[in-house]
Amino acid sequence: MSSYEDNIENIKCNVIHQDVVDSVSNKMIELDTAGELAEFFKVFGDSTRLRILYALSLSEMCVCDIAAVLGTSQSAISHQLKVLRQMRLVKYRRDGKVIYYSHDDEHITEIFRKGLEHINETK
Repeated sequence: MSSYEDNIENIKCNVIHQDVVDSVSNKMIELDTAGELAEFFKVFGDSTRLRILYALSLSEMCVCDIAAVLGTSQSAISHQLKVLRQMRLVKYRRDGKVIYYSHDDEHITEIFRKGLEHINETK
């Protein structure tokens, strides 16, 4: 029996639904926007960054506290926070000598919660 990939290559498209093609084409995101979105979601592809985002969904935290929660070095956390800041997933505020991190805005919190909710659906 042939595989799904073999079968899909043999399918010939005899009908084009021009109304659907036109409707979707008019609503398609631009290629550069798709690239930016892909980069945005790549940041979620690292378990340490996800754990940082989860911790920050629970509380605003400083680097030392995040390192303690995750059981890793401050240096490693600082590196990941830099990536998260560059992608505008986290923001910081200074209180004296201490810098506190939190999600950049509610969009980030919601994206994270929805992803976690989706993963937990199957458990």
